[in-house]
Amino acid sequence: MSKNLVIVESPAKAKTIEGYLGKDFVVKSSYGHVRDLPKSDVAINVEKNFEPVYEITADKIEVVKELKRLAQKAEVVWLATDEDREGEAISWHLQEALELPTSKTKRIVFSEITKKAILNAIDRPRLLDIDLVNAQQARRVLDRLVGFELSPVLWKKVRPSLSAGRVQSVAVRIIVEREREIQNFASQAFYNVRANFDLGSAVLKAESAKRLSESKNAQDFLAKCIGAKFHIKGIETKPAKRTPAAPFTTSTLQQEAGRKLGFSVSRTMSVAQRLYESGKITYMRTDSVNLSDFAKDAIKSEINNSFGEKYSKPRQYTTKSKGAQEAHEAIRPTEMANHQVEGERDEVRLYELIWKRTIASQMADAELEKTTATIGISTTDEVLQAKGEVIKFDGFLKVYIESTDDEETEDGGSGMLPPLTVGQDLSLMEMIATQRFTQKPARYSEASLVKRLEELGIGRPSTYAPTISTIQNREYVDKRDKEGVPRGFEIFTLKNDKISREEKSENTGAEKSKLFPTDIGIVVNDFLVDQFPNILDYGFTAKVEGEFDEIAEGKLQWQEMLKRFYKPFHINVAETLESAQRATGERELGVDPTTGKNVIARIGRFGPMIQIGASDDEEKKFASLRPDQSIGNITLEQALKLFDLPRNLGEYEGKPIIVNVGRFGPYAKHGNTFASLKVKEGDDPYTIEFERAKQLVVEKIASVAAALIQSFPEREDVQVVNGRFGAYIKVGRDNYKIPKDKDPKTITLQEIEKIMEENPPKPARGGRGSKAPAKKAAAKKAAPKKAPAKKAAKKAPKK
Repeated sequence: MSKNLVIVESPAKAKTIEGYLGKDFVVKSSYGHVRDLPKSDVAINVEKNFEPVYEITADKIEVVKELKRLAQKAEVVWLATDEDREGEAISWHLQEALELPTSKTKRIVFSEITKKAILNAIDRPRLLDIDLVNAQQARRVLDRLVGFELSPVLWKKVRPSLSAGRVQSVAVRIIVEREREIQNFASQAFYNVRANFDLGSAVLKAESAKRLSESKNAQDFLAKCIGAKFHIKGIETKPAKRTPAAPFTTSTLQQEAGRKLGFSVSRTMSVAQRLYESGKITYMRTDSVNLSDFAKDAIKSEINNSFGEKYSKPRQYTTKSKGAQEAHEAIRPTEMANHQVEGERDEVRLYELIWKRTIASQMADAELEKTTATIGISTTDEVLQAKGEVIKFDGFLKVYIESTDDEETEDGGSGMLPPLTVGQDLSLMEMIATQRFTQKPARYSEASLVKRLEELGIGRPSTYAPTISTIQNREYVDKRDKEGVPRGFEIFTLKNDKISREEKSENTGAEKSKLFPTDIGIVVNDFLVDQFPNILDYGFTAKVEGEFDEIAEGKLQWQEMLKRFYKPFHINVAETLESAQRATGERELGVDPTTGKNVIARIGRFGPMIQIGASDDEEKKFASLRPDQSIGNITLEQALKLFDLPRNLGEYEGKPIIVNVGRFGPYAKHGNTFASLKVKEGDDPYTIEFERAKQLVVEKIASVAAALIQSFPEREDVQVVNGRFGAYIKVGRDNYKIPKDKDPKTITLQEIEKIMEENPPKPARGGRGSKAPAKKAAAKKAAPKKAPAKKAAKKAPKK
């Protein structure tokens, strides 16, 4: 048996490290955390100084059993999980779960998975850093307390099955507030004046130095230029330079991969994780821009070899983010000589981005020359300007140009100006005044939301991706494209001393992969901001992050931090449960002309809806909003149209085909067959015709028939069918596995009934649409209960 057991958190990482160590080492994976807080209110013993009660998760029982067996036979156990707080906590949980004695346990860390880094770590082991563990525990316990106490409030006051979180709710607030900025934005028209001058062998392009606010001003300016003479009034040339951006941190990598590669935040982190675990880049969760001396020497050598010494300029960057975590390196390739790597397309593209950014960070400034020519007009004191920019030395631009989040940029005059002299007369070809409009604030993309969270000091490298995924998974935020709408604008042109007017149309407001708050997201946000202003306050959330940093540095005791937070928060929860009004986002749209009853848009049990009639009206009617509609801006006419459903399109084989919209979208119903409408292909429940609906029904019947293996006339609710993962038994809405020793084609009804008897369906738990848990949880005291003594957590070892 091997003398040394090395435990890491992922199989890919284990495979890479095993190749660097000799036969005396065996490397195994814990597959992430092996212990966690149970999903119940006994997880945290508030009365006993917030003592957490951990349990080995069900999917890790066999993993722990195997690791414990190997650990008992090994002379030394090396805990080699990631070097951040989460990694330190995984190592601590492993030591506790495997009951490892300190005498045979060593902790090693490394920022890259290379042979040199691994062997160096083996030579320099350390003890577990309990301060880092406590920082992670504090975050985990605090987030559990907030989630477990806020969620029942939402179940009672807004809608069942909702959830809230300390960081996720603040992220939703950022998106909701931006949406309101956009809705309240009043676009203002203005006019840009541009002119083209004929220089014989070239055309000089110039523009007015200021915007004109009204159509009349634009026409008056052009009128003044009729018959005018133009000349070069002055030329100013200034040297300029551009400096490269720092190497990537987690947030800047997420932002740039989003802008340049179109990656989501979670996709970026998934690809970066694979690159790290295969030894190609350094650790990908970091807020440091520091590069090691070894890395800088390697980068300098690569720049000198590939581009020449004049392109090299070693730099030392300083981390600016608030409360930066442990002193990691920036994200960089482990081997700078490898300009590219083999692998999946995403890995190749992300690695190339990281390599270019790293190399560019140690390259010389780009040297530019900016020229501004001022053009005088004989008939007015107004002037025009022509601007040009020339790159005298490309420096780092030879490799990399950083992207920005700016949606639209005005052409500031790039490229070289033709030769000009002061006093030179110019011949006007044409002058154009174009109507433009001020731009509303841009909706957040995933990348720009990460940037905003970092600016506010909310979250850390390990939390950005899960936060953004969570708010989308819980349907508080929707990432989608938005089609533009036509907008007219006017153009005035001065040519040959005559002014003409032209009207044109452009598409405006189109957006791609932007974050939109949903109706339920807006209602939940408004309720939480009103009832829990501290929890939703940006400054307060950033302060909590700062306290986690102090715990990690050993400057703050973690239970004391929780105690200060929890007492006022718990009182706030109790008062809200007792006295707060229900939040529905209700909006009155007008009166239904047919019934004379009020029409209301609000949040219902299953989402945004329209209601005709008062709450106590026994004959009130309901209709769900379409996916592209919102209770915030739906009109009375649009709302009433929703009640056109269900539509009976006609009969097929003696049964009507009825089109309607259900909880899972629009569908066509024929008897007991439900066929989903293909919205992406243009199907609309309000306009779909009989033949198209029949086609969908026929296709659905055929697919169901193809999946059916057996049916039983004596029990019509029992079927044996083929599913995505193989054959299974379907009984009404319940599904059952088929034992391996049974053939799906020959299994009998009696055998199926025995399987049903031995495996009764589980009652609904507190998931989406479950009624009982929501009422029960709302009635309970929100604080976690005192934990049983036998489950008390083991205390952390002293540092």
